[in-house]
Amino acid sequence: MIKPWIWLSLLVIVLDQATKYLAETLLVMHQPVPVTPFFNLMLTYNTGAAFSFLADADGWQRWFFLGLGALVSMGLVIWLTRLKSQEKWLAVALALILGGAIGNLIDRAWLGQVIDFIQLYYDRWYWPAFNIADSAITVGAVLLVVESLWLQPSKT
Repeated sequence: MIKPWIWLSLLVIVLDQATKYLAETLLVMHQPVPVTPFFNLMLTYNTGAAFSFLADADGWQRWFFLGLGALVSMGLVIWLTRLKSQEKWLAVALALILGGAIGNLIDRAWLGQVIDFIQLYYDRWYWPAFNIADSAITVGAVLLVVESLWLQPSKT
């Protein structure tokens, strides 16, 4: 079942890596470029996980998150291969999460940190910067919840 959905994971990886390359090439570190009244482009790096969790650790977190990302990615590939053909929404969700996980895994392997460049804010409240891979993981996780709660056929 993985074959029809691998293109979605690959698309996420390519978009993620291309936009991160552009961010590194065109943006200056920590210098926001306003796009809308609630959205900036701003280059930053994250050595931790979501919301900079463990970013201040002594460096061991790189290897921890590399290993965790690799294990999660392998688990997602196995899960995708075991899906039935009618489980399309689940496949989309898993493919998005897989693509995002691999996109961030590439950064960690090459750079030891993840490139972030999307900054959302309201007034003086800023959401932590993120990237396309993070967005794909989030959308995939939301789809996973929606699929499990509302899209599964009745088992009665």
